[in-house]
Amino acid sequence: MKIGYARVSTQDQNLDMQIDALKAAGCERIYTEKKSGKRDDRPELQQCLNALRTGDTLVVYKLDRLGRSTFKLLELTAGFDREGIDFVSIVDGIDTTTPVGRFFFRTMASIAELERDIIVERTQAGLKAARARGR
Repeated sequence: MKIGYARVSTQDQNLDMQIDALKAAGCERIYTEKKSGKRDDRPELQQCLNALRTGDTLVVYKLDRLGRSTFKLLELTAGFDREGIDFVSIVDGIDTTTPVGRFFFRTMASIAELERDIIVERTQAGLKAARARGR
């Protein structure tokens, strides 16, 4: 099943363009939300993610509709890969239903893992330095 997610940041903005694109992409179900992408408390996104099953495809109009943080986006899409869920971002040309799309996706997931490892390493080094100074 193709499931769409559309989001705008404010109540004044309109979802029509995104919804039209998601319908044209073949989405059978579309979740819509009017909340900032910076927020983690997006109930419609959570419902959308909960509805996804192995073999499904999540479709968004543009990557930033799913989230604003690169780390969060890569974390979400890495979860899709683990669960066997494909991902399509219409405007950005990301499509994990194709071999090239899967390669791009896995490359980005590897970069995200590297970024997480570096953050942990820096945090540990900072804590060690603080302890050495008696903090």
